[in-house]
Amino acid sequence: MIKKSIFIFSVAGLLFAGYLSGVKFFSGSCALGESCPYFLGYPACYFGFIMYASLTILSGLMLWKKLPPMRALSGISIVSFLGILFAGYFTVQELPVLFEQGLSAYVLGLPTCALGLIFYITIFKLSILARFKKK
Repeated sequence: MIKKSIFIFSVAGLLFAGYLSGVKFFSGSCALGESCPYFLGYPACYFGFIMYASLTILSGLMLWKKLPPMRALSGISIVSFLGILFAGYFTVQELPVLFEQGLSAYVLGLPTCALGLIFYITIFKLSILARFKKK
């Protein structure tokens, strides 16, 4: 059940980051009327998409037994931890707006980076839990 949950959260993150990336790529503007943070000259959502794609691939390979579970879980833990650092960095930058204007400042109640952060934290926790259950 934990492995399936990791896959589901990875796919959800991929779809979310894919939507954000697609809107930015095709329209040139950021989705949901938010500011668009950049990293290394590219929108942060592009990097989120790549990380969630990696998580989806790793968790899918694990789920369909194409990759040993402990190896897949190690990769998932590493990528999701990097995602926590990445999304956390951009979420911290959004805190002044959140404290000034409240949750109503964002269409989804929180900045998109904060929502991505929640997914990364969930995936990381599940991957650690799965690794301990295996031992």
